[in-house]
Amino acid sequence: MSMMKAVSNLGPSLKSIGKMALLSRCASVSREKAQGSIIILANGPSLRKTIDENLQLLADSTTMAVNFAANAPDFWLIKPKYYILVDPYFFEKLDQERVQLLWDNISKATWGMTLIVPCKKAKMAGRLAGQGIKVLTINPVGVEGWEWLESMAYRHAWGMPRPRNVLIAAIMAAVQMGFADITLCGADHSWMQSIWVDDNNCVVTVQPHFYKEDAKAQQRTNSEYQGIPLHQVVKSFYVAFEAYHRIARYARRHGIAITNATPGSFIDAFPRKSRI
Repeated sequence: MSMMKAVSNLGPSLKSIGKMALLSRCASVSREKAQGSIIILANGPSLRKTIDENLQLLADSTTMAVNFAANAPDFWLIKPKYYILVDPYFFEKLDQERVQLLWDNISKATWGMTLIVPCKKAKMAGRLAGQGIKVLTINPVGVEGWEWLESMAYRHAWGMPRPRNVLIAAIMAAVQMGFADITLCGADHSWMQSIWVDDNNCVVTVQPHFYKEDAKAQQRTNSEYQGIPLHQVVKSFYVAFEAYHRIARYARRHGIAITNATPGSFIDAFPRKSRI
């Protein structure tokens, strides 16, 4: 590491050390000791075709689902072994119908599913998910700076690249559990194709998923972007796409294969393949 690069990374590194000291807990995800391969099912629109063409393969494979996937009929057909929730929304908006349905469906998973949540949400998740669900914890604490610091934080599950979205956390959870072969599906990340500014200078974005959503879901998205200027939205995109390159760098060093099987994906950090 050059002296100039080390100095430029001093600020982010010290900030990351402070965040880990204050926010990180003993994460149980690293004690899973998983082996083999896993398919992470992000909720992008391309996942619809992937499921339709590979349903039996997905049902027979070790998979990880995210966010509102349990509210889709496919959840009961694929029966994912792992499920991850990171957004505080899932723990703070329990009075909303979609969130209530999500937890109800998760609690009914009888095939030995493991739920992955932030350390600080472990007790709540265990209570909401019920006794039939195993809970593992992660630290969704953004760490960046010196490469050795990032590597140590990732290896010990103290943190991860800034988790701008759940897929970043899902990949890092799979890495920290020990999976050496990770395939991404439904990771479209094509937000830049569906974002514009209306005549009131409000940022508008449509974020489609593989399942059908009602008007309330779009209203929630609109409210999240209310009052946020375009440059901040674009910056959040930057944070997400940069995070994948940090993951890819770590994966290369540790012999972990991460491939993207999402047609038309905007993620440029991982090798592509045309099928699962």
